[in-house]
Amino acid sequence: MKTTLGAVVLLAASSAACAQSSVTMYGRVDGGIEYLNHIANGNGGSSTRWSAEGGDWGTSMWGLKGTEDLGGGSAAIFDLETAVQIMNGTTGGGRLWSRRAYVGLKNDTWGQLQAGRNLFIDSDGVWAFDPFVQQAVSSASLVRGRNWQQTSNNVEYHSPVWKGLDVQGQYSFGNQPGNFNAGAEGEFGRSDGIMLSYHSTLFDLRGIYDELRDSSGRFSNIFTASREYFVGGNLRVQKFKIQAAYTHYSAPDSPPGISDTADHYWLGATYQATPKWAVTAAGFYIHVGEGGGDASHDPASHAMLYALGTTYNLSARTFLYGTVAYVNNSKNGTFSVFATPRDSSTPTSPMAGQSQTGAYVGMMHVF
Repeated sequence: MKTTLGAVVLLAASSAACAQSSVTMYGRVDGGIEYLNHIANGNGGSSTRWSAEGGDWGTSMWGLKGTEDLGGGSAAIFDLETAVQIMNGTTGGGRLWSRRAYVGLKNDTWGQLQAGRNLFIDSDGVWAFDPFVQQAVSSASLVRGRNWQQTSNNVEYHSPVWKGLDVQGQYSFGNQPGNFNAGAEGEFGRSDGIMLSYHSTLFDLRGIYDELRDSSGRFSNIFTASREYFVGGNLRVQKFKIQAAYTHYSAPDSPPGISDTADHYWLGATYQATPKWAVTAAGFYIHVGEGGGDASHDPASHAMLYALGTTYNLSARTFLYGTVAYVNNSKNGTFSVFATPRDSSTPTSPMAGQSQTGAYVGMMHVF
């Protein structure tokens, strides 16, 4: 009888523990076909490319996240998440967990504190104010991916929402002896940022200030290691969602004579025609300040990117998408419709002053 009673008590305790803890596997899978013209081929000419691509609408990824109820409105949390390229089966950047790998504590009253790798604060904050939600064609295009980075060695705080207001802060240590601002080779140096947001049923507002340093601890390139000031807004009017933003970048440690500032603007709208079908149109503009350029730095120039896209929901978790875009460069501009670094080993940029058209169609499944 004692043995039976003991087994029942242990089973009940085990069930209670399970009820207080949970681990969830999640992710999304994105694949399709892409077209791009006027790609500079390095021989004074340009080429056109058709390709099978994964992640054009959004990065394919999978992850594990969990929570344990600690009582009193507190919980322990973790998140492990990696990017996946479905066309060849590789994961992001050779890392097991390329996007997120953090552990933390969450409380209903004081907020959430976590430590580990995560999306950089502007990547976590800009997408919700981008009409194209940081697709391959999006607010990331004309800033060469500056606003979709990840950083390691983070300590991060998220406040609760109080009357529509919340604040988020992130601090990324360089972890290097002898140079507090430096980072390991191939990593960012000490970086940080703060984000203030306001949400209501009619509109949202967000402001961000951040500092993204190179591995030497310097602000050396407006689109890879710089200071950023961002302000954005969303307005919801019946079936329309209107989105606008402005960003200023500065890189005071750029080489002498090189452009060290840029201003980025956009305006767009999404029309939810039916519960299943939506159409989005937007214009993005970049202006690089006075100065020269080199293999990795853009010279004084400007460009306008026009984008039109649509999505159609097949179910609550699966949708089809299509996007077409056109970029018009100034005389010195080499901006692509895609967010490719100027010195990328797989470039998509056109020759200086040349326009470019890109398009993609595909399917996204979320699980």
